[in-house]
Amino acid sequence: MSGLMQGKAVLVTGAARGQGRGHVLRMAAEGADVIAVDVCAALPGVAYASAERTDLDETVALAQETGRRIVPVVADIRDLPTLRSEVDRAVKTLGRLDAVVANAGICIPCAWDEVTEEVFRDTMDVNVRGTWNTVMVTAPHLVEAGGGAIVLMSSSAGLKVQPFMIPYTTSKFAVRGMAKAFAAELARFNIRVNSVHPTGVDTTMGGRPMLAQVAKASMADPRLRGMLVNMLPVPGISAEDVADAVLFLVSDASRHITAHALAVDAGVSEF
Repeated sequence: MSGLMQGKAVLVTGAARGQGRGHVLRMAAEGADVIAVDVCAALPGVAYASAERTDLDETVALAQETGRRIVPVVADIRDLPTLRSEVDRAVKTLGRLDAVVANAGICIPCAWDEVTEEVFRDTMDVNVRGTWNTVMVTAPHLVEAGGGAIVLMSSSAGLKVQPFMIPYTTSKFAVRGMAKAFAAELARFNIRVNSVHPTGVDTTMGGRPMLAQVAKASMADPRLRGMLVNMLPVPGISAEDVADAVLFLVSDASRHITAHALAVDAGVSEF
């Protein structure tokens, strides 16, 4: 490893497993201390199993093997007051905050006429309001540090229409716009804000239960299935692939990049 994040502190949400764990391990391996945030409780409406405290503990233990300080935080990103108090406590423990990866999110695929009010509300609450909450409680610490970087995890569904995922697509387009808007207003504090847009990732969220939901929903209009096919001949990508892109955006290697939407999507958004 090259020590790109040596001496810095990074906060990652959805850190217990999957992409979040990938970000925590990559940041720690590059020399960063990490605040690892996860709700560690049942997620609303999803087909896949939710992360538990033991998952977060495993992430922390793996990251600590690098010798870095890892501060676990159990908090719901939908709960702004609690998230703020827990993040403030964790930042005080590490002494500073330099970068944020707002990774937590959910996906509930279904055909348009099977989307319930609850599914739409829950998706927007986690993916949009939770992401906004994350920026609101962390940005003041970056201002205090004299600058930093924020990455909002969107999706290829935030660049290109994804059928059978109307709430998810809506939320991820919103996250893309949110990143650009925050980038504009936080630029004067030397804070860069970008969004990352992966294709399907080999995690619990992207596993068989999710694929079964997509397959079931696609029966409503099989013509649209081709919209979900990657341009490159790969079924999906790894959490490590995404972590590499995020590392670039939070490191000084991208010091002049802001308000950018980075596609790590095997070409699906162009195909």
